[in-house]
Amino acid sequence: MKSFMATYLTETSAYHALAVHHQQIHDVHLRELFANDSTRGERLTLDALGIYFDYSKHRINDETVNLLLALAQERGVAEKRDAMFRGDKINVTEKRAVLHIALRAPRDAEIFVDGVNVVPEVHAVLDKMSAFSKRVRDGEWQGATGKRIRNVVNIGIGGSDLGPVMAYEALKFYSARDMNFRFVSNVDGTDFAEATRDLNADETLFIISSKTFTTQETMTNAQTARNWFLSQINDERAIAKHFVAVSTNEQEVVRFGIDAANMFVFWDWVGGRYSMDSAIGLSTMLAIGPENFRAMLDGFHAMDEHFRTAPFEKNMPVLMGLLAFWYNTFFDAQTIAVLPYDQYLKRFPAYLQQLTMESNGKRVTLQGETIEYQTSPIFWGEPGTNGQHSFYQLIHQGTKLIPCDFIAFTQTLNKLPPHHDILMANVFAQTEALAFGKTADEVRAEGTPEWLVPHRVFPGNRPTTTILAEKLDPATLGKLIALYEHSVFVQGALWDIDSFDQWGVELGKVLAKKILGELETGDLGTGDLRLEHDSSTNALIRKYRASKK
Repeated sequence: MKSFMATYLTETSAYHALAVHHQQIHDVHLRELFANDSTRGERLTLDALGIYFDYSKHRINDETVNLLLALAQERGVAEKRDAMFRGDKINVTEKRAVLHIALRAPRDAEIFVDGVNVVPEVHAVLDKMSAFSKRVRDGEWQGATGKRIRNVVNIGIGGSDLGPVMAYEALKFYSARDMNFRFVSNVDGTDFAEATRDLNADETLFIISSKTFTTQETMTNAQTARNWFLSQINDERAIAKHFVAVSTNEQEVVRFGIDAANMFVFWDWVGGRYSMDSAIGLSTMLAIGPENFRAMLDGFHAMDEHFRTAPFEKNMPVLMGLLAFWYNTFFDAQTIAVLPYDQYLKRFPAYLQQLTMESNGKRVTLQGETIEYQTSPIFWGEPGTNGQHSFYQLIHQGTKLIPCDFIAFTQTLNKLPPHHDILMANVFAQTEALAFGKTADEVRAEGTPEWLVPHRVFPGNRPTTTILAEKLDPATLGKLIALYEHSVFVQGALWDIDSFDQWGVELGKVLAKKILGELETGDLGTGDLRLEHDSSTNALIRKYRASKK
């Protein structure tokens, strides 16, 4: 890669210019910004790909945007983006290409990894998924007893679970309602027990999603699923009719008892949290059908092309990433709230937690230098209007600055008047209230007693983005996910970190394997077992072991 990243962020001229500008604009209120610019509400917006992106209610002016764009140029965001699209190995610690964009490329595209065009491989897997999904959905694929499949249980964790479960919930309106879809991820046995409690084995298909087919949580749940199935259908040969795998490890898949013909592959240039549009999305395709799945891929690709080609001042993911950087770096805003005003998107914030925090929760630069500035903010949220009756109090009147993304749709999929008008009124009211608040004089003018005035003042000046689309369909979901994917990329490029590795998940796994042996040993006494941990962990292990008596 080029050496444009070698300069430490806080030593760049663009950063210093932003730091000076921040001191000038820090206390400027959105009331003043709107009062001084009658066109602001229409001007600081983007309207592209069927998405209206309103960033006018942010604590910025034209100079802020220009300085942020200058920083993006100085940090080489465009060059690094182009390197990703070329298939360069920008995941430097694992020496891998980063090509989730290839998962949704059209058939005639050419994207190379180590000299090989990977697009034909991608479409071969998609075609195999489509053929399988049609057979299951049409009832042609039958279980061991000749019954059709009515239940699909996806077993995975992290990117092999969060994406599929989010997509299923988001696109439930389009799903096959004569089928049940369940998702098991937690190694807590309760997760599996509750997911399968009311299912019949001869009507159930398990999808085991694990790149290596060795992930402890997934394979524990997979073995439990196998035992559960064989307890009802005592025939090892029946496994092939009721279990399929999404993996890269054919040897382990076959050893488990799954026919290699029923294994759907993906590639090491796809990170888990970026894989929901690969074979990891098999459960999604089974739920909504191949045509809707491909429409979702088209939505992903449309946002990919927008990110790749649009000028940065009109580039939605770039602006979103720059705004997140602005608050995180200069306002010390520790979190971002994602607030979808659509019940179907109830799992979207949870999905974004992995996408954003596993990607950019890093403390060293690409060169291995310790970072002294903030990197990834914490992402969190709940659907509106539920959140309004729980945590919005803190956003409006608390001491923390929390930038918010409001996601809404002009058309509802379930027309129950007057629900949608009420829902949308709340979207627009919340962003207005957060921006402008209510002054002490306005509170007094309402006849409020003086002692109560401070309690009823809303300071405002709380930044929000409004993301407005026509309706939540598969293509729009693809666009939204890709929007956040590329925003994460932009932030990582600015911070000079590797957004595509995740070494931070490893240490706990290694220690857990060691401790597991200490929990399972036959000696339940406390004197003979030598534990080589800190005094707290040793005491906790002994407490647990004693309780197993």
